[in-house]
Amino acid sequence: MIGRLNHVAIAVPDLEAAAAQYRETLGASVGDPQDEPDHGVTVVFIELPNTKVELLYPLGDASPINGFLEKNPAGGIHHMCYEVDDILAARDKLKADGARVLGDGDPKIGAHGKPVLFLHPKDFNGCLIELEQV
Repeated sequence: MIGRLNHVAIAVPDLEAAAAQYRETLGASVGDPQDEPDHGVTVVFIELPNTKVELLYPLGDASPINGFLEKNPAGGIHHMCYEVDDILAARDKLKADGARVLGDGDPKIGAHGKPVLFLHPKDFNGCLIELEQV
């Protein structure tokens, strides 16, 4: 069902410093920050030859990233995103198999302009999983 690894997301306490580290220290191609109000984050994508890294920073006081950074003040891996061909079919199969889809179960539009869903980390070895339709 899952396809290619789309990105690994890292929550960061300082978005500008993290982006500069990837750009200047690691020599990566770093995109511009983009606000994603529906998800409560500001994101920066780092383009790699085989995938992307997504830097996440809280957008507003209600951001889910605030709680993550309270528990992990230095930041850390927040989630992994896998591509799927049909997000509704993937959701229905996962739910039938007992996986918990976060939120109301309906896909939202993600940072790439495509439908996304998140799966409960307790169902996937402690890792929050994002599915993105391609």
